[in-house]
Amino acid sequence: MIRLLDESLYFPSPFNVDGFRPLALGGDLSVERLLLAYSNGIFPWQDSPIVWYSPNPRAILELNDFRLTKSLKKSIKNKNFSLKIDTNFALVMQNCKEIKRKNENSTWISDYFIESYTRLHKLGLGHSFEIYQGGELVGGLYGVSLGGVFMGESMFAKVSDASKVAFFYLVEFCKAHNFDFIDAQVQNPHLQSLGVKEISKIEYLSRLESSLKKPTLQGKWRL
Repeated sequence: MIRLLDESLYFPSPFNVDGFRPLALGGDLSVERLLLAYSNGIFPWQDSPIVWYSPNPRAILELNDFRLTKSLKKSIKNKNFSLKIDTNFALVMQNCKEIKRKNENSTWISDYFIESYTRLHKLGLGHSFEIYQGGELVGGLYGVSLGGVFMGESMFAKVSDASKVAFFYLVEFCKAHNFDFIDAQVQNPHLQSLGVKEISKIEYLSRLESSLKKPTLQGKWRL
């Protein structure tokens, strides 16, 4: 059964569902509820009503498994990309909302999502990796950081490889700051090409619990 949430700060057990099926409906996107969700391996992926998921299997990136291809190396070197972190969080989300993707007619990112995650950003828990070319924002990604895990939410690219370059720099940052892994939530061909793999929900939640014991790198991130 899909649990219907009310104003109380509560989630059912992530083990109540298997596969990629909704765990709960409703509630809100308050900071408190979002942090409770992420700390229990749950995330929202739709609005009106809010739909909460905890999929099995779970897609993650082991930091040393990132695939830096020759073509991506070439793009990093030759396309005059520049990186900024946490300077344009809401605009990154807006671009993730507006950029059309293959086999997708709509996005789960609503204005309510942008407002809610921007609050996390202002608390130093939501972060954006931004790729610029000629002063224009051409790619990026955003997500939530708790303990030793970065929970990736979405990415976009206006020019070829811009989102991959953002992901590369995220991986390098996470390595430098002793993160354990990147949570990519749900596997797809693009993520798989970057080295993302699937693990069971049991393994994911065990690793998440361990990683949350680390202190969170809170505040605006810097290069």
